This record gives sequence, structure tokens and C-alpha cells, in this order.
Amino acid sequence: MTPSSAAAPGSIAAQRVLLEGAFAPATVRIADGRIASVDPFDDTADVVLDDGLVLLPGLVDSHVHLNEPGRTDWEGFATGTAAAAAAGITTVVEMPLNSVPVTTDPEALAVKRDAARGKLAVDVAYWGGAVPENLGSLGALLDAGVVGVKCFMAPSGIDEFGHLDAAQIEAALTELRAHGDGLLIAHAELEEHLHEASGPVFRDFVASRPPEGEVAAIRIVIEAARRTGARAHIVHVSAAAALDDVRAAKADGVRITVETCPHYLALTAEDVPDGTGTFKCCPPIRDAANRDLLWEGVLDGTIDAIVSDHSPATADLKLRPDLGEAWGGISGVQTGLTAVWTEARRRGIPLERILPLFTTGPADLVRLGDRGRIAPGAPAHLAAFDPEREHTVDAARLEYRNKLSPWHGATLRGVVTETYLHGRVVYRDGEGLLAREGRDVLAGGAA
Repeated sequence: MTPSSAAAPGSIAAQRVLLEGAFAPATVRIADGRIASVDPFDDTADVVLDDGLVLLPGLVDSHVHLNEPGRTDWEGFATGTAAAAAAGITTVVEMPLNSVPVTTDPEALAVKRDAARGKLAVDVAYWGGAVPENLGSLGALLDAGVVGVKCFMAPSGIDEFGHLDAAQIEAALTELRAHGDGLLIAHAELEEHLHEASGPVFRDFVASRPPEGEVAAIRIVIEAARRTGARAHIVHVSAAAALDDVRAAKADGVRITVETCPHYLALTAEDVPDGTGTFKCCPPIRDAANRDLLWEGVLDGTIDAIVSDHSPATADLKLRPDLGEAWGGISGVQTGLTAVWTEARRRGIPLERILPLFTTGPADLVRLGDRGRIAPGAPAHLAAFDPEREHTVDAARLEYRNKLSPWHGATLRGVVTETYLHGRVVYRDGEGLLAREGRDVLAGGAA
């Protein structure tokens, strides 16, 4: 059955609405899918949230692998965006791999956009890819509407997506700086620091990808960004040892930003069971002391965004007792906010301290600055959230294609009760997905 959305409300009121980083009573008025005004609380609004609920801007997840076309048995636009809607995420930015073809030229982007047509439960923007073969042609990708380009500094795991060396990183940054101040995002690990891991012991896998590999790679990107004046971003930082370099670079005016992921903030290597590929990702989940330092980076502003790096695969690829053979990637687009909020709450950190990293942080990174905010003129992308309600994660009930989760069986705090896209209810807790109202989002208004 094709879901259909409820009528779009003209106004939503709550005692706690996230406005410019703080909660306040307000009424959000909506017209033509956009926020018309933000007014004082009005208990006669079309929708009035219960006192226990908060009204959030729709979350933005700028790091999601939807894998379509080509590896749709891993994930797809229909299932992946449904999971995003269930999490209160209203905009995702889709990665240039592991789809086939990889998004390294405008023609591949067109194929991907065509595959997405009619399937989107939330809005989707796109990353391009920077590989050795397309250096010198990155501008064409930007002109086609990608929000930036991603590179790897070590083998990606996909033969068709090669990695860049230090000189190529600088060449890509130079090219992007000259073409509309484009953004390069980097998977920052250096191959010479990595070694093969085999067997079921999770700590052996962690040791095979030491923090030194991340630190050294991030230093290369920082120095290249310093020399070129370009914008650079480090994806999925797991090694807290790199944060001092990032702090110093930012203080010097280097245009560097970084993200981390829920699994690095909410899980620790000490607690991961051996022989369980569900927890394998690259770079890896590290120890509790490292996690504490990542939280310091969240609180002091060094870390700019928290995003899922949702990178699923089929069970036969993930559930291999030899961790050297298991596919590396966490399935987490539906559980990110609740996992991080559960850990933040345990640490005494208020909800409003972490929310900008799920909203304005990733939105500003990709220059979609009217998203992740409740403000006049912004798309009416909203989420009603119950921060105190507990639930136990049942992977079989998650919306994404392959029902695997490192949080299966965990009790987490926080439930998204409704998600609004362009002013219409597209997801409701207990009813599931109600509509597919998602749209293509192209940078710079590209056709």
C-alpha cells in the first residue's frame, strides 16, 4: 500500500521549541511547506504538543550510504530514507559509494538521481567523489549539483573508488578552491599505519587501525588546507588524539571542520563482544578513555557535526566471526540521536547542547543553511521528540533494509513521535511511514 500523509497543519505549538540553540515556548506557523513565522505559544494552534514533547528542526545527516543503484540489496533510497524519517531526519546527504556506478562524474549522478525518483521519504542531497582518475574534472561535479566531493586516503574497500595520496589531496583542494570554493571531505587514515587483522577478537581489529593512522592523515589534510586556503572536512573522526591538531588549525584560521559518529560517542571497544561484525567499522570504535576525549571535543566546539555514517551491508557480509572478513560499516541512521542523547544524559549534558551537531552543524557544512533551523523562510522540516521515553531497540523493527544494529537489545532514551517534511506529517510513531514527500536537493540550484 502506498502511504498517504495527513493534512498539513497550519500551526504547531509546544512549550519547548528549539530556537537558536535553546528551548522556548513558541508556535510555528506554516504556509506552502515553509515556516511563515515563529510566534508566542498559542494553545489554539492546529497541533499542540504534549508538555513532555519538544519540537525540533528536522535533523540533517550529511553522511549516509544508500548504495543505490548497484548495491540495493545492501540499502536503497526507499528503505534508507524511511529509516531517516523515523529518526526525525529530514535531509540526508548520500555518499558517492558504494553505489554502482560510483558518483565520480555528472553522468553517474544523473543515474543515481533517476534511481531515487519516487522513492524518497526525506530530502536527499548528494556528494561526489574525488578519485585519481577525475582530478582536474571536479568542477563538473560541483556544477552538476553535488555539495562537495569525498576522497579516501587509504583503500576504500571498493575497487572502483581509488584513494588519493598527499599530492593529490593538495591538487584536489586547489581545484575546488578555484571552482566556487568547493568542499573536500576526507576519510583520513594512512595505509602505512594499517595492517591486516584476522580472527574474532575485537581488540585485535582495533589495534590493526591505530589512532596514529588517523592523526597522520588529518595532519596532511590540515597542512594542504592551510597552503591552499580551501575548505576541508574530516569524516567520522574516531581518534581523539587528532583533536588537538584540529583545535590548533582552527585557531590559525585553517578552514577545517570535523565530524564524529554516534557509535564513537555511545559505544566502547571494551564492551564490544568478540566475533560480532555488526560493530566493525573503519576507523574503529575505540576505548572508553578515547570516548571521553571525543565528548570533550563535542562540548568545546572542536567537533562540528554528529552524523551516522550509515553504511550497511547484507548479513552474510557483516555476520562473519572472523572480523578481518566482515564488511566494515555501522547501520545507524535510525538510532543516532537516541544513542547519543542516552549517553549525553548519563553524563549530565542537556539535550540542547548536542542538538546543533545534528542540525545546524551538518546543514552549514554542506551550505544548506536554511535546514536544521526553525526560522521564518526555512523549509517546514520538524520533528516532535519525547526525550524521556525509554525504548528497547529491536533491529527487526527498524526501517532500513538489513536489520542489523549494534544497539539491538539496548535500552535507549528518546523517541521521535512525528516527523514533518515540507509541513506535512510523513512519519508517526506507532503508524510508521505515512508518505514519501522527499525531494532532490542540488547545490547551487543546479538543474
